[in-house]
Amino acid sequence: MKSYPNVRSLPPKVARHDFTICTLVTHHDEYEAMIASFHTAGFSERNSDFLYIDNSQTNVDDGYTGLNRFLNEATGNYIIIAHQDILLSFDTIETLYARIEEMNQRDPHWGILGNAGFAGLSEKYYRISDPWRMDTTIGELPAKVKSLDENFLVIKKEANLALSHNLKGFHMYGADVCTIASLLGWNAYVIDFHLYHKSAGNCNESFSRSREAFMSKYTRTLSSLYLRTTCTTMIITNNRVVNWLLNRKIIYSLKKRIENITAMLGRS
Repeated sequence: MKSYPNVRSLPPKVARHDFTICTLVTHHDEYEAMIASFHTAGFSERNSDFLYIDNSQTNVDDGYTGLNRFLNEATGNYIIIAHQDILLSFDTIETLYARIEEMNQRDPHWGILGNAGFAGLSEKYYRISDPWRMDTTIGELPAKVKSLDENFLVIKKEANLALSHNLKGFHMYGADVCTIASLLGWNAYVIDFHLYHKSAGNCNESFSRSREAFMSKYTRTLSSLYLRTTCTTMIITNNRVVNWLLNRKIIYSLKKRIENITAMLGRS
């Protein structure tokens, strides 16, 4: 291959650390307590670095823009998105290493791990302590889920995930990143990693707005799809039989004839 000054080979990816811990901060004292608990649990300068966005004076970033910045900037193999009000009071970094290795063996296509989520409308999985309950385990873990709570997320850097550009706020971003991961072929799991979350949750008016925006976005995104490429035409619904019927050649032949007739009538 000839040498050109403006052509270069992309170098191999090299992670600076195993973990990058990322947090939106509104109260620095609470965040410092969180960091201290991580250090006690074995997250040191040798294996981890910490990133934060300072929202203490004003909301520089919300859950969506902030997490997208974290996912872009983090250099660790695993990106931990953590609320400032969690404490690693129970399990340590060695436990997390073990859970990650377990997931690597069980499902190499995992993209996100968390401590609370739902697989369906009623299939709940939890491993957490919070003001509602202490030392709680619900369901057999690890469990594949469709949504995860945002208090603690472990995102595989390799998955190259991002959150929706057309959503905003501080709610529903856990469900959003899990949904996007699923569309890209990555799976989400609740794992047995025990920590303490100080908050009992707050389903306020802003939560309701975020929920409605989330539903509106995915109503549009996941609706039936009519798509034409340079090589083919596709009609995609959530019903495989309907897809087979609508995408048979005879359907496209009829459609083409109708288009030709319409074009001819338009010219006459």
